[in-house]
Amino acid sequence: MAAGSLFAADFREHLGLQLYSLRAQTKESTTGALDLAKSYGVKEVELAGTGDLTAEKFLVELKARGLVPISMHAGHQQLDKDLAAVIRDAKTLGVKFVICPYPKLDKDKVFSEAVARQFAADFNKWGAALKQEGIRFGFHAHGLEFRPTAAGNGETVFDILARETKPDLVCFQMDIYWVTYAGQDPVKLFERYPGRWVTVHIKDMLKGLATGVHTGNTPPTAKVTVGQGQIDHPRILKAAQKAGVQHYFLEDETPTPLQCIPDSFKYLRSLKL
Repeated sequence: MAAGSLFAADFREHLGLQLYSLRAQTKESTTGALDLAKSYGVKEVELAGTGDLTAEKFLVELKARGLVPISMHAGHQQLDKDLAAVIRDAKTLGVKFVICPYPKLDKDKVFSEAVARQFAADFNKWGAALKQEGIRFGFHAHGLEFRPTAAGNGETVFDILARETKPDLVCFQMDIYWVTYAGQDPVKLFERYPGRWVTVHIKDMLKGLATGVHTGNTPPTAKVTVGQGQIDHPRILKAAQKAGVQHYFLEDETPTPLQCIPDSFKYLRSLKL
């Protein structure tokens, strides 16, 4: 399918917040964090747990604030040990996507070719179970997956993962920051896998920070307000729209989220692609 035929709506119409951005505030008060989310003028949110509330009560609080849960993160171990519980919460919350945010790896954190093949099998299985319930399964690329393979032809481990997962069962969430930190070009990845990337995490990187690193880890100070770092968001977001991305979530991991979140939204809403 040609990328052009996947052209999605203006990203600003589906620009939301990953609630992990308010993780510290959620620990203090789950409802207080949701009040903050509402204050940023967003409708769509992605969940990273439900704080100290059950899924049922969390949904009530979301609805009271006009917030729509589009997606939820579910840990690799959760999915592996109790997929039924994940599905139950996802159906209760009414989300369209369940995203595995980070791979379960050994202490060396090496995302090997063998690991990619095993994960592909797991993802296909989980994706099939979720599809039966009308929910899509996705995996959040965190940068560890972009190590070169032994083939030495420019292929990365992520290419194996994409090739061995079924498009109707497994989609992907691109984190623009982590893809860039791993030395990849987000635009080229959108072009290589149109239709596979359905949601995006938006964040920005400190100018001068070296890239080409596959650890999936940087200090909080390496994340900055969107529009103030080294990432070319207009170019990337334009490509994301053409590749069929459906939802865009700001994810703030800076040391000062309450300052950076509104500034990041102001910048993103001002863009004319």
